[in-house]
Amino acid sequence: MIDDAHAEAFTARYVRLLVTAADGHWLDAAVTSLCGYGTSVIGCDCEIAVERQLLENETPDGRPGAAVLAFGFKAAPLGKAVAKRVGQTILTCPTAAVFDGLPDEADRAALGDYLRYFGDGHERREEDTWVVPIMEGEVSFPATIGVGRGVAGGVLLFCGDDRMKTLSAARQAAEAVRELPGVITPFPGGVCRSGSKVGSRYKPLFASTNEAYCPTLVETVATKLPEGATCVYELVINGTSEQAVRDAMRAALQATANADLLAITAPEFGGKLGKVLIPFCELQ
Repeated sequence: MIDDAHAEAFTARYVRLLVTAADGHWLDAAVTSLCGYGTSVIGCDCEIAVERQLLENETPDGRPGAAVLAFGFKAAPLGKAVAKRVGQTILTCPTAAVFDGLPDEADRAALGDYLRYFGDGHERREEDTWVVPIMEGEVSFPATIGVGRGVAGGVLLFCGDDRMKTLSAARQAAEAVRELPGVITPFPGGVCRSGSKVGSRYKPLFASTNEAYCPTLVETVATKLPEGATCVYELVINGTSEQAVRDAMRAALQATANADLLAITAPEFGGKLGKVLIPFCELQ
């Protein structure tokens, strides 16, 4: 069932934010809005999702919290995207706070150094933090946040002849990955139904539908689908290291070892997508 394939992942930059709030309701509100519209750099400013929930003894202020990972191609655009997201979501969300999850990283991006301007001259600097007055009282932001080097694009394709059974397997894989540290699956529910390829016949696009895995195009394109396949779901994994991505892909394969699928494979683009090759044979 598992093909002799390999994922073409690529190096990426990432930030780790620690988000806290007074209770679970406002924490969920904060991270849901922070991570909104953050599935793919094909059309979003970054790929962002919750890494894991944090215990209260793991957060800087002892409150309910979550770790969030955001990925992008380059450090500067990623930092700008994260700062804007924090400004529109964490700054506005009642009781929410944010902390730098990579304080030891030498590469830095502006956060409080950008958000302080909302204080309109009433903000103040306290060591490495900016304090901004708001109608709730005050909110603090680290002046800068660390930017690490990770790997994005660890991909698994789940091919089946029954939509709900295949989707169930993909969901099991996503849930297995969700339990691991250092990785995210940024698509809705962790699963993507519209996998893409590198390039397009339309000049404005640098990615487009991967027709080789579209069931309705079997008769008109050079399909790569196993015989009888009627649907494919994709799992995309981004991680803080290649090892983290490999561990997550392995967990996904183990979680679906007994699933009713025709094949588990990966799209290959001849190195056009990324140079970090992850062979499936090394994950079993």
